[in-house]
Amino acid sequence: MPKENEKSNDPTGDTPPDAHLRHLVDQVIADRVKNTSMRRTRSFILTVLLSILPALPGVAQAKGALERKIVDKVSPVYPALAKRMNLRGMVKLEVVVRPNGTVKSAKVMGGNPVLVDSAADAVQKWKFEPTANETTGIVEVSFEPR
Repeated sequence: MPKENEKSNDPTGDTPPDAHLRHLVDQVIADRVKNTSMRRTRSFILTVLLSILPALPGVAQAKGALERKIVDKVSPVYPALAKRMNLRGMVKLEVVVRPNGTVKSAKVMGGNPVLVDSAADAVQKWKFEPTANETTGIVEVSFEPR
């Protein structure tokens, strides 16, 4: 005979304690499957949207290498401190170029702090071929001791 707090396994509708636990586990598994499916759907939609975004007019290109042809490339001034220290290196800049080919902005993405200002100043003076849209991309400026 079952105790008062124990549920029996009889056909009167009472369920054993582990049946409730099994039900909870089944519910958690079902929720995880649903969430995984939703994540995959969101990832797919995001991938599709990102793939058509560059094709839309008026949208700047992805931040890879800048693909516009440079018409006038001003060389950076080699800083005096860099000369004394015999520094060499590369500075990466994210450049936004207006449709007319002038540089709108040059944001430093990496490089030696002694060299970054000179690189940014030089890139601000660069001229690119004109296009219909503003473009954004990465340029690299190299410094070698002279």
